[in-house]
Amino acid sequence: MNISMDYVLEKLEILLKTPSPTGNTEKAINFVENEFRTLGLTTKRTNKNALIATIEGKNKEKEITLSGHVDTLGGMVKEIKGNGRLKITQLGGYVWNTIEGEHVEIETLEGKKYTGTFMTTKASSHVHGEETETIKRNMENMEIRIDEIVNTAEDVKELGINVGDFVFFDPRCIFTNSGFIKSRHLDDKAGVAALLGIGKYLMENNIKPEYTTNFFISNYEEVGHGAAASIPEKTFEFIAVDMAAPGEGQTSDEFSVTICAKDSSGPYDYGLRKNLINLAKENNLNYKIDIYPYYGSDGSAALRAGHDFKVGLIGPGVDASHSFERTHRDAIENTIKLGIAYLMSK
Repeated sequence: MNISMDYVLEKLEILLKTPSPTGNTEKAINFVENEFRTLGLTTKRTNKNALIATIEGKNKEKEITLSGHVDTLGGMVKEIKGNGRLKITQLGGYVWNTIEGEHVEIETLEGKKYTGTFMTTKASSHVHGEETETIKRNMENMEIRIDEIVNTAEDVKELGINVGDFVFFDPRCIFTNSGFIKSRHLDDKAGVAALLGIGKYLMENNIKPEYTTNFFISNYEEVGHGAAASIPEKTFEFIAVDMAAPGEGQTSDEFSVTICAKDSSGPYDYGLRKNLINLAKENNLNYKIDIYPYYGSDGSAALRAGHDFKVGLIGPGVDASHSFERTHRDAIENTIKLGIAYLMSK
């Protein structure tokens, strides 16, 4: 398979640099929708504003759905403090110290944007001594220092900033000459870029998959209900394309596609897993099989919602998930190739 990785990485970089925390994903959804349309796929939106892009298959009676999610971790203004700084509430699950010192952007309802830095309330070691190290990292002890001349809550409100405004984290996106991609939000924008790569390969090579194929781009995965509804009703197999998590005790790495056997929601479909493993072997792909005890996917959400179809989970290995993430182009390419092999084999 000749995969256009230059295209995939170009679109991935744009997507990574497009803020899309859970609840504020319209720009990212628009971008992916325009890409699928440019490739020649038909698209539609759900009532929750998720995206479905479709390629007609040889068999139109049954359908396959592949999913990825554009929503990411982020924050929302919880309180405007009397000293002119902001307290935030989390969007998605992450450890507070993974965003300490991060540059952020606050977007108001009117679309105004202000920059700032996220830090503890006792960030200066010259003022607080050992307390800068021992202070507990939590919502109460962390705040945003806004890059505006503000000293009171009223000063902040005059800027148009209010409770409920979204806070974006700087992705700090870097593509290295050695093929690594370092960025926040590779979960799951690397997976969405892989879906674009699959769509491009099929369309440019005039390949009609065995079954009509849907690409479901969800926008609420990080809060657990992204694929709970609106999955195309003819779907009989559903593959979530989401990041794999390398680490101690895991088999996943940053260079392979991982086929997930089980996560916190339970085992994925055994027959579907065996099929994906056989396809990876037949196509000489770098692949791993892994289990994640603290992980859930859009496949998990779909099953909990009561959908009657088989569910599998594959994805590129992403190191330091929900922190300072990194993957390699090889992992994304292996994911794309497995997805294509699966669609062509059915």
